[in-house]
Amino acid sequence: MPDKRSPPHSAVKSPNVAHWIACCLVVVTGVLLTFGALVTTYEAAMAVPDWPGTYGHNMFLFPFAEWFFGPWDLFLEHGHRLLGASVGVISLVLAGAVWKTNQSSMVRGLVVAAVFLVVLQGVLGGLRVLLDDKTVAKVHACTGPLFFSVAVAVATLTSRRFQNNRATSETGGGSGIPFGGWIACGLLFASYIQLVAGAQLRHLDSTVGPSTFRWLVLFHLVGAATVAVLSLSAVCESFGVLGTNSTRSIGRRVLSSTILFFVCSQVLLGFGAWVVSWGLPLGLLPDSVANRVPETAVVVVARSGYSSLVVTGHVLIGMMILGASVVFCIVSGGLPNAAGLHLVPKRRALA
Repeated sequence: MPDKRSPPHSAVKSPNVAHWIACCLVVVTGVLLTFGALVTTYEAAMAVPDWPGTYGHNMFLFPFAEWFFGPWDLFLEHGHRLLGASVGVISLVLAGAVWKTNQSSMVRGLVVAAVFLVVLQGVLGGLRVLLDDKTVAKVHACTGPLFFSVAVAVATLTSRRFQNNRATSETGGGSGIPFGGWIACGLLFASYIQLVAGAQLRHLDSTVGPSTFRWLVLFHLVGAATVAVLSLSAVCESFGVLGTNSTRSIGRRVLSSTILFFVCSQVLLGFGAWVVSWGLPLGLLPDSVANRVPETAVVVVARSGYSSLVVTGHVLIGMMILGASVVFCIVSGGLPNAAGLHLVPKRRALA
């Protein structure tokens, strides 16, 4: 009797290689995005004027001491390149692991998309340096979050806990997208569009006129309100306030509540980012109030430690909202049959 139970037990303990590599990819990508946000904040994109090398050296053979103890701008830009190369290598390793472990067609498609996006990101990063073009920088800032979303989706779909929960939920039938799934899809889409809008404001061209700037800001504010409403709706739906057939799982409640907390923090950071970047929005106040504000209160100290922390934190919290929205969309049924019942066939005992 004990002998018969040992094989399933060993199967349960077998490592989920693809999932752990995907989680590693998410973590390293998060660090990469942090460096990328700092590069933009400190305007360090041209700290290394050549590509793919670094001041004539092979990127991987550039002297460590000269990089690590060198100027801050050089540390950020060269570190960003090294992290980007690391993400590319991990993406290739993940692709091999996914094919080796016989994952679903959706997971394989996402991994192919990840490899394509990471190559595209590298090329865009190089063109941004060689052309010194902010338009390329804007596109580069939009595809980065997209790659991060794909990496988070792969990490979620390859999780054994998600696969098992999905398998048990599918026994009840119903392959359509539930009401909570539609809210989650809308939240995911709105979160990404917000990052795209923020990228346009972060990479403003000097030729942009006041009217265009006001429209960009208005679009960003409307997007923020949309994300806030959808995140609140997600919390209400996950707690059963909205919808009659709500799946009241603890995981969805925690996820939706976390997203709402991030959104509230993002609103505060957004106001702080505006103040440290452009000063107090006196144009929105009545003249009687605006005239009482001291002149020194609207002075912006460019690239100070405090302002850099606020602005970069605003970007990173936006990335966290996007990543959490991806997970919430998947577990809410926004991708019907995402995990499928064909993952690792004949091994449904895996936990």
